[in-house]
Amino acid sequence: MIVLSIKPIAWAYSMITLGTEMLNYVFSFYYVKFFLHLYKISEVAFYQAQMILMIWNALNDLTGRHSSILYGAPLYSIAFLLPWFPWKYYQEGDWLSGLHLVVSLCAFDSTLTFFQQAHRLQLIKISQMISLVGSTSVLFCGLISDNMEILLSFQAVAVVIAILAVASLYTGMYHMNHFEPTRSPEENLFSESEQDLPWTSVVSLMRQILTQKNFCLFLIMNFFQVFHLTFFNNFMMIFADNLIPKDVLPSSTRSIMYGAGFICPQCLVLITQSWLRKFGYYKIILISFYLEGTASIVMLFLGQQYYYFLALYLTIILVIVQASFCLFNLPLADMVDADLLKFNWQSPLSSMVLGINALFTRPAQSLAPMMILCKLKEYGYGNSDKSTILDLHDAMFNLICLVPLGIAVIQILVWSPFSIRSKTDYTGAL
Repeated sequence: MIVLSIKPIAWAYSMITLGTEMLNYVFSFYYVKFFLHLYKISEVAFYQAQMILMIWNALNDLTGRHSSILYGAPLYSIAFLLPWFPWKYYQEGDWLSGLHLVVSLCAFDSTLTFFQQAHRLQLIKISQMISLVGSTSVLFCGLISDNMEILLSFQAVAVVIAILAVASLYTGMYHMNHFEPTRSPEENLFSESEQDLPWTSVVSLMRQILTQKNFCLFLIMNFFQVFHLTFFNNFMMIFADNLIPKDVLPSSTRSIMYGAGFICPQCLVLITQSWLRKFGYYKIILISFYLEGTASIVMLFLGQQYYYFLALYLTIILVIVQASFCLFNLPLADMVDADLLKFNWQSPLSSMVLGINALFTRPAQSLAPMMILCKLKEYGYGNSDKSTILDLHDAMFNLICLVPLGIAVIQILVWSPFSIRSKTDYTGAL
């Protein structure tokens, strides 16, 4: 009965995790297809929105906002609902749909920052248990709305999810305020002491952190992981709809497949806790890269005509990428501890490390949809010309095989020299 024995502060963070995951999974999985297929946003407007989001991420205020989170909860849910309700009936290429996407992306990203700050690096097991519940939001959205075929049903489910998320976030913050009235460095993106530093000192600290080989290796590896994850989150439905005939894989089965891509990673992390203790996160993450590369090669040789294998492949890759990404807070925590010992800082600059990590990896969230859509458009994606459909399908199949393979190779090469590998037990902090 692990849930009943959770420490109060762990319960608070778990409720915040539940609220954020419920909204974040649905938003990232559906918004690209929503704007491309339902709102028929122009290619230029889509690229402009992603570029604005990239700039917004870089300029976004990274200071702690703990006291504002209670006010941020309803704003976060409202930002989540923004994409699903059109501001008018959009014509193809309507400029207003482009503005709608810009506002939706920037609003959701800004409010998400409130709650990402509330994660503790040590709460891996509880975080995954709660994330398992939150990940079912994608499954329910798909089943109830027939994978976006019934817009009104999708909007209704989105409203219910938003209400549940607000309740979860308020519950988490209520418990946090009672059991943790003061903040530690891990709970802000920039702690109070770091906020008081002059700009020159902040730049000096950033330069000092960026000179660490392990941290630079992690940044590169994490950038490609975020790119990989965004790639599958944003386009998995589009790839499956185009490459797998509906008579082979009915809508309900597709919904289960999409849901499994978000539910199974949490289960995988939970059931591999003993492996994590035995082998450590370094080997587990490295093995995941080899598995991704191997699966990509096998699928590439099989070919796109094996529809059931293709569906299984898409699900397995998404599960592996999501599951390994769940472990990335562990090397971050170890690097914070290593820097604390190396430079004899009075307190760990975890907020500075997290801020730099976000600054360098967030652009991947915009680059992935821009690059993939650009490639698909080269082969006639979105055009009514049926003569290009075979070329488009070949391009999609090559993307879902070669992108994971290329990223896996890069990550293996980058992650192999990472030298902080000593800690293996990360589940005892509960």
